[in-house]
Amino acid sequence: MGAVPSTPRHTSTTTETAEYLIGTFVGEKSFPLASDFWQKLLELPLTLGWAPHRVRQACQLFAQNNRHTRHLAKILIHLSWCLQEAIQTSGAPSPVYMKAVNAVYISSVFLKYIIENSQSETIGDLRLSLNENEPVPKDFVADQSIENLVMYNVLTFIGSIDVSPTTSLLHQELLNFMLVTMSTQLLSGPSPGPKDVNPFIDAAMSQESLLVSLVVRRLLLNYIMRPRVPSSSAASYSIFSEESQPGVLQRVGSAAASIVLLPFNYWVSSNGEGSRNQLADCGLHVLLILIHYHKCVVSDESITDRSDDSATSDSVSKVNTYFIANPYSKALENARDIEFDRLDVEGNAQNGPAVRLPFASLFDTLGMCLADETAVLLLYSLVQGNSDFLEYVLVRTDLDTLLMPILETLYNASRRTSNQIYMLLIILLILSQDSSFNASVHKMILPGVPWYKEHLLHQTSLGSLMVIILIRTVQYNLSKLRDVYLHTTCLATLANMAPHVHRLSAYASQRLVSLFYMLSRKYNKLVELRDDKLQTKAISTGDGLVEDMSAELQIYTDFLRIVLEILNAILTYALPRNPEVYLLIKLYEIIFFKFSPTLSNMDLKMNVYAFGQVVYAIMHRQEVFHPFKNHPRFTELLENIYNVLDFFNSRMDAQRLDGEWSVEKVLLFIINNCRSWRGEGMKMFTQLHFSYEQESHPEEFFIPYVWQLLLSRCGFSFNASAINLFPVDLQADKQIYSGGEPNANQSGELNEHEVQLDP
Repeated sequence: MGAVPSTPRHTSTTTETAEYLIGTFVGEKSFPLASDFWQKLLELPLTLGWAPHRVRQACQLFAQNNRHTRHLAKILIHLSWCLQEAIQTSGAPSPVYMKAVNAVYISSVFLKYIIENSQSETIGDLRLSLNENEPVPKDFVADQSIENLVMYNVLTFIGSIDVSPTTSLLHQELLNFMLVTMSTQLLSGPSPGPKDVNPFIDAAMSQESLLVSLVVRRLLLNYIMRPRVPSSSAASYSIFSEESQPGVLQRVGSAAASIVLLPFNYWVSSNGEGSRNQLADCGLHVLLILIHYHKCVVSDESITDRSDDSATSDSVSKVNTYFIANPYSKALENARDIEFDRLDVEGNAQNGPAVRLPFASLFDTLGMCLADETAVLLLYSLVQGNSDFLEYVLVRTDLDTLLMPILETLYNASRRTSNQIYMLLIILLILSQDSSFNASVHKMILPGVPWYKEHLLHQTSLGSLMVIILIRTVQYNLSKLRDVYLHTTCLATLANMAPHVHRLSAYASQRLVSLFYMLSRKYNKLVELRDDKLQTKAISTGDGLVEDMSAELQIYTDFLRIVLEILNAILTYALPRNPEVYLLIKLYEIIFFKFSPTLSNMDLKMNVYAFGQVVYAIMHRQEVFHPFKNHPRFTELLENIYNVLDFFNSRMDAQRLDGEWSVEKVLLFIINNCRSWRGEGMKMFTQLHFSYEQESHPEEFFIPYVWQLLLSRCGFSFNASAINLFPVDLQADKQIYSGGEPNANQSGELNEHEVQLDP
């Protein structure tokens, strides 16, 4: 048998029998589909451990011999039959479960090796078909698609059989198997094309909508309920445990970590990512891969470019391609709250059966797990694609359940990847598109924010904290990431919130003015650099650089204008105009003399307070606006700000005061003088409103991103040299793609770096 174990004909021990059966499975002899060899292989309790080099040799020999034995196709067929029998037992204890576990585990190990070591873009080494002269049972359709057969049964088991102590191990191994089968995506480029070969994912996409809905529902319910594999079951297939003397199949995973390892062991942690759960988190990875998959196909009609008559039509032909609808994405978009069976009042027909989920439990689970990037990606997929779930989130009275972990993660941006920051900011932008959300966050008061270290935040509104963190993110982006899109997203969210400002804290108001100052410094630096280049007249080498600077200068001009519009919105909408201003003045007098205000009066008081805080912050740093007073893009907006400044400055100058102006006296003076403020001369601008629109080809971002998360977070390993889906630094990323912890972000910079931010 060459490199495989010796194959005694008369086995006297279980160990010798295991050696013989595994050696025969990877060897040259082809066993018919109906041979009793398969039953012996799947029923044998394996207790043998192999050294790493023997595991590698076994995989290499299997890949070579599978071309004519077709043993991979045959064991996949037996896996399908085992699953069919297991489904019929309806979860009752049965020996067929261990047969199915053995089948799926053996299939995963050798299938993964062939995929990541394939020498062909078509993955022909899989040989997912039987030989033409292969004898088959009478009830077996010889020409059926094996990948479709196995995926149908795998998905049926996952979707229809509840997770229980009896079935949990098989559920886990089937999820591992799904990840292995879908790893063919790693061999393709970042842009899906018609030549990509993903036989198992395509088979999953071809299933009936009812089955798809069952699978999506089960994977999300597992994520919510977080069922645990019983320790007794897990021990029998513990990949890492040396003490439990794992069998040969387990040893295949343990001994050859960088070759065929399937390390899905999660440990309970207390790092803010919720309780890590092997079954739930693995299922979420499977779901994310499924919902973001895009199948590119060539249309029947082709267009031929005949501009060059000398060229053949084949050499210059262009084909029309399009993406097939993804049923898993549609199922997630159509998910409905199990507690609220709302009629479709608009008369829109649902595409297939609706997935029924407990939105309340899903909301709470996401709130506990948002420190994990996969949870962030799931939340994004829900609020961006599922209008019912977005509406549910917006009407929750405990928005801090989601917002506080999001804001804390953004606060710790230096320890997060740029992609995670990007996704969190988009989620905030989507939420801020709703006016009720913007009003709600300013009404929720936080007793304290212990993780915010730069300033004591006591009795601060959730809206004020959002303003503070978004501005801090802009500052971090200016110093480190320098991503224009992140600037745009932060400012767009602030602009959506501005007309609804309520209870804005003094610190948040100061940060708003500081935001203008930060961006103006960047703007002025760009102006200086551009002018220096123009003065040196570096025509040959400087023209392109000057154009780039001018383009960047235009971007920052737009940013400064947005900040001015934010300040204008607060000044013109936070303080109600005539005739309500008289009521506000009267209310202030009542509060000042410590009479008891009503709840509605308290809201009016806080409007005055928010207005006063912003006015004070502008007055305190009014010099930052002077350089831009005559800028054509800012003139009208600054006129409003200077109207406010002139109004209060003139009254302060006329005010005779014993002693110096303290902060408290200035703020009290501003609030007190609201009685004279009429907003005369203030120009009303159209409220800014930004909406998020997904790019035309989101798959080019999400498919690589999901797989990067899987490789770096879930412990799934893959041959780094075979990955074409995204760029891989073979030296720097060797640890990541062999199951290690992530140690670098997207730009290659260390995640753990200190960033000093202006408090």
